[in-house]
Amino acid sequence: MTPEEIKMVQDSFAKVIPIKEQAVELFYGRLFETTPEVRPLFKGDMKEQGAKLMATLAVVVKGLNNIESLLPVAGDLAKRHVGYGVAPEHYPPVGAALIWTLGQGLGDDFTPEVEAAWAGAYGLLSGAMISAAYADNA
Repeated sequence: MTPEEIKMVQDSFAKVIPIKEQAVELFYGRLFETTPEVRPLFKGDMKEQGAKLMATLAVVVKGLNNIESLLPVAGDLAKRHVGYGVAPEHYPPVGAALIWTLGQGLGDDFTPEVEAAWAGAYGLLSGAMISAAYADNA
């Protein structure tokens, strides 16, 4: 990712923080609407799950400045998610729900350039996560 793309992701995420509860509701609503088969993977309190999601996104977004350090952390997270039943095919709909949620939450601030930066960041991280978690199955 370029420094400009990283800045776009970070600046746009800063605008999501004030509406994080609504963003979480939008995200999970969209994910469960488009990919209902993942709903059973979420067994705990969804408010707590949403807080974890936002905290993880905050770490990831901040970590884009040092991607070399971020990728192993993302890989460890992905390995833990295997134990929850997450499969490689779940990553694209999660990414789509994230991008959709950002578009809803940011409105006119979600320009095509910002969308492309987020898509690039998600693609980079999800690819690394899939590789780390499912390397033995490849």
